[in-house]
Amino acid sequence: MTLIAHTGAGPGMSAAGAQPDFANEKVFQRNKLPARSYHIPETAISLNGTWLFHYAASPSLAPAWDDITGQDDFRWQSVRVPGHWQLQGYGRPQYTNIVFPFPVCPPYVPTDNPTGSYTRKFPIPQSWNSESQFRLRFEGVDSAFHLFMNGEEVGYSQGSRNPAEFDVTSLVNRTEENELLVRVYQWSDGSYIEDQDQWWLSGIYRDVYLLAFPQKARIDDFFVQTDFDELYRDANLSVSLDLTLREDCEVEITLQTPEKSSNLVADRIALASHESHLKKEYSVMAPLKWTAETPVLYPVELKLFVSQKCIQQIHHRIGFRKVEIKKGLLTVNGVPLLLSGVNRHEHHPKFGRAVPVDFLRQDLLLMKRHNINALRCSHYPSQPALYGLCDELGLWVLDEADLECHGFSEAAARSREIREKMGRGQRDPAAFTSDNRDWEAAYLDRMAQLVQRDKNFTCVIIWSLGNESFYGRNHKSMYEYAKNVDTSRPIHYEGDSKAITADMFSYMYPSVSKLISLAKEEGVAPNGSYEKPIILCEYGHAMGNGPGLLEDYQAAFRDHERLQGGFIWEWANHGLLKTSTEAGGKHIYAYGGDFGDIPNDGTFVLDGLCYSNHTPTPGLVELKKVIAPIRAWVDAESNMITIENRYNFQDLDGCAAHFKVEGFHDNPELLLSGDLQIPDLKPGATGTIPLPQRVLTYQSYSTTECWLTVSFTLKNSCGWADAGHEIAWFQHQLNSQTLSVSRTLQQANTAELIITTNRQYLTISGADFTLTFDKIHGLIHSWLSGGAPLLHTPKSPQSLVHIGFWRPPTDNDLAWQTEEWKHWGLNTLTTQLRSFKVEHASSGDIHVTTVTYVSPPILAWGFHVRTTYRVCSSGAVIMKALINPEGSAPKNLPRVGWDLQLPKTVDHAVWFGLGPGESYYDKKSAQQVGIYRASIDELHTPYEVPQENGNRMSLRWMKMLDERGMGFKATLTGSRRTPDKFHFAVSKYSTTEIERARHGPELVEGDAIYLRLDGEVSGLGTGACGPGIKDEDLVECEEMEFELVLEPVSA
Repeated sequence: MTLIAHTGAGPGMSAAGAQPDFANEKVFQRNKLPARSYHIPETAISLNGTWLFHYAASPSLAPAWDDITGQDDFRWQSVRVPGHWQLQGYGRPQYTNIVFPFPVCPPYVPTDNPTGSYTRKFPIPQSWNSESQFRLRFEGVDSAFHLFMNGEEVGYSQGSRNPAEFDVTSLVNRTEENELLVRVYQWSDGSYIEDQDQWWLSGIYRDVYLLAFPQKARIDDFFVQTDFDELYRDANLSVSLDLTLREDCEVEITLQTPEKSSNLVADRIALASHESHLKKEYSVMAPLKWTAETPVLYPVELKLFVSQKCIQQIHHRIGFRKVEIKKGLLTVNGVPLLLSGVNRHEHHPKFGRAVPVDFLRQDLLLMKRHNINALRCSHYPSQPALYGLCDELGLWVLDEADLECHGFSEAAARSREIREKMGRGQRDPAAFTSDNRDWEAAYLDRMAQLVQRDKNFTCVIIWSLGNESFYGRNHKSMYEYAKNVDTSRPIHYEGDSKAITADMFSYMYPSVSKLISLAKEEGVAPNGSYEKPIILCEYGHAMGNGPGLLEDYQAAFRDHERLQGGFIWEWANHGLLKTSTEAGGKHIYAYGGDFGDIPNDGTFVLDGLCYSNHTPTPGLVELKKVIAPIRAWVDAESNMITIENRYNFQDLDGCAAHFKVEGFHDNPELLLSGDLQIPDLKPGATGTIPLPQRVLTYQSYSTTECWLTVSFTLKNSCGWADAGHEIAWFQHQLNSQTLSVSRTLQQANTAELIITTNRQYLTISGADFTLTFDKIHGLIHSWLSGGAPLLHTPKSPQSLVHIGFWRPPTDNDLAWQTEEWKHWGLNTLTTQLRSFKVEHASSGDIHVTTVTYVSPPILAWGFHVRTTYRVCSSGAVIMKALINPEGSAPKNLPRVGWDLQLPKTVDHAVWFGLGPGESYYDKKSAQQVGIYRASIDELHTPYEVPQENGNRMSLRWMKMLDERGMGFKATLTGSRRTPDKFHFAVSKYSTTEIERARHGPELVEGDAIYLRLDGEVSGLGTGACGPGIKDEDLVECEEMEFELVLEPVSA
């Protein structure tokens, strides 16, 4: 290939000792066109596809721009554009959350600054008008680049998540192919303010276009705004145009009805060649309003005519809506909002931030189907396609500037210098850039790029000044710029914690109690009034098995109008597909450190409601239930169903209600089903439905639990779901007052029990079973029924059937709870036998009583456990354990119950309780009471980082069975919170293995099935980043008594 010529010094390396462009905070662009609203003209060609690529370890080793010899000594390879070079075999991905991965000395960057050179050729379509202005447009290049065309330098740009557009008219060759060379730098001074919590990935990762605009007259930019009168009935449409005119022309402005059946506005305006701006306003009578619930869009068409010939046309769709802070609340069309949102990074497991539009669309559809109504573009403007889709589907968008410099906090905090002796730039993180005038222009550029590009998207209701960048004068300048350009949207910035300039208070991860205090106190006048709402820009940290506490937050939002919701952190895990030798060549979802990247922040990149392939985790299922826009419950005294319409804008005419009554005892039975008539409920209204008389008859059932389930579904298909899609549901036990629970054992066999014993074992035999105790350790060694083993005998006697307190840590536990539990040795407990006693009961049963001491090494505390085993002639075993902590014991425990190991053939569970998914005290809303059956694989939740998972709670009974239906049934009573219900979890992986493996595919199956039957299991919380487990959801370390019944089950 031919290298592109460049006279003079290399790009940005202009003079000896001078700072290069990519290490100069005052140079963030050269020759870029002004930022404008997003619009791709009809005369456009995509330059996406295969480009030739060269990778160099630093700019000085990249192909020289002034090499015009035609002799290419560099190796060029093909790469995909859009794409990141680290995901195509060059360099390595690196993940950090806060810290900078390079020395902190802004604006300087590492000498070893990997540089990617991209080149390709393209022709100009012959059909294009020769009198055109030609532009090259890059939607996103990370982190900075110089652009060359046909041997000439075009310009320079940085701002990785912002577009760059260049006028290349004077360089275009109309008769031959044109050659581009794009030189991309991994690090630039812009990297200091792009320290978002995500992978550091480089390259041309968004779309690239060649655009043609009319040369003699054109619309350069447009801004379409809507407003409403005081009654929010009639609207005003404002259209502002920036034009370049060399001739007189006419502009035609058209507004059509949503279905394009007629024109609501049709205006043609003559303009003289000296004019450069046009603003027109039009009255629109009673338009349909755009909201996230009713996303009605009106086509707008702008046409430019010269000599009666249309030379340019722009098509856009706009929604009529008005955003205000009114009486201290965020409102749209006069109605206060409740944001049920998520933070969304751009991510694809294979392509990184180069996200295909189809993949993006599936994200948004999944959000809508899970009752999410808002998203925050964290922490940069998303690819343009997102906003058009949000306009169409209906999602509120908080649009954020490409700005974060969180790492300065670490740079300052970790200094060993005495604070008083440090310079202000070291002592105050804001002084590095946010409160530094030298960076003001760069900050303003990022705000301009955000506002100008996205100003015409109706879904954008809030601008944000960035994320975790402290607070300084440059933020004030950004705010003023945005308000000068666009007065129609409020501005958010969490770093402005006192809302000095921001239009709302914003917080991250407060506890619920703290949040309620803020609502009552922050910015509240003595008379109780307030001027600004409160939004949680981040809460409910969804890392691993979590988030817990969602119901608590939602209750606070419902109870305090000023708390207008927020955005869960975050939408999806950011794992990158990688082949792992540790996983035997299987693919894993890699996190920080998996690519040898140092420094890194490990698994913190896996903290989403979706797995890395963007399928739902249990956390997303939980969120859907918690934020459902319809709430309903039964008033048992009046026998009425109360329905609350939690939509902000729509009634429930588009919803249907269905009910069923099921009976649960040994098997599920559908007793009754039908439809309910939903009353006419306006947004925010509450109504009632009488329980059908047929349903009331089941209130008197005394032997079978009877449950009413009501489901609310879509009547008709819409843009994001099919008819029948479930929006909300609730359950109610009809006969909780009349039910009498019998736990009488089925004593089918009355044969005499026989005891045999030797030095180590004691065996009790019945007609069709044998139960063997290890007398040395005081634990059950084996249990056979019908000649088939019901228990697996482990190699270590300490792992026989025993009282257990440990669970594998969750990501949330690891933040602080695990350290506390390990401090007390709860992961290293062993059992000492104090006494072993056998008695014959008058009933014919045999009682084995053991006293054991369960304690850790090193420490002087433990549990005194007295267990009585009642062995029945039927083969059933009733184990009653009295547990007393002794010594200086911990305050709380991970769990308490029994650990059992089963043969690998006993690999199916059937249970009566909450299901079908996992449940914990603070993450159980999405699970329904029922009788469920699942395989061992279905009972495992495949978190990408192995951890505690799969607990099922509120059990009345459960069974473990083999494929023939043989096994045993278990019931457990004595829980402090739910005395007649219990928990179970079962896995083919041991606790040790779950703690060992770093990725799911690395898990190695054990030689048994590992079953937990628990009286208590601690909740989850959001302790990885936020409040931990609530006190009431922790297992108190106190005197406890549980009774476990195990009964053989024949096929």
